[in-house]
Amino acid sequence: MPGIVTSLWFDSQAVEAARYYCSIFPNSTITSDLADPGSGHGSAGDVVTVDFVLDGRAFNAINGGPMFTFTEAVSLLVPCGDQQEVDHYWSALTADGGEESQCGWLKDKYGLSWQIVPTELSDLLGDPDRARADRAMRAMLEMRKIDIATVRAAAHGGEDPRAGT
Repeated sequence: MPGIVTSLWFDSQAVEAARYYCSIFPNSTITSDLADPGSGHGSAGDVVTVDFVLDGRAFNAINGGPMFTFTEAVSLLVPCGDQQEVDHYWSALTADGGEESQCGWLKDKYGLSWQIVPTELSDLLGDPDRARADRAMRAMLEMRKIDIATVRAAAHGGEDPRAGT
């Protein structure tokens, strides 16, 4: 069975965006591009599509023109093992014109939505102790970038059980 590839529509910044994303994520590279042979879509030789890999996952980007833009209805979720990863991806993807949103969501400078989420968050929000889960949820809802220590502390009644470890 063939793999599924996420395809992203850009006005004219597909190559620039692919390079940008590959510079942020490990194990990433541009694998190929396809130039316009002079079909009338753009200028002969302009890149029409670019294939790239972000941390082992295949993507395709197209220079399709301005008729379609990104919306929050689709986002890329980046599960992060710790706060350092959250901080890294958050800073990199909001740089140069990106926009912070709420609860770990942001838009990069191209308008693509991302969710930068510590993997521990799902455990805190799904805690079988509903009071702990509710405190974690309330803390998260007040944030833009997720601060997992703060969410953890809120879940445990104000003290981070991992503090000092």
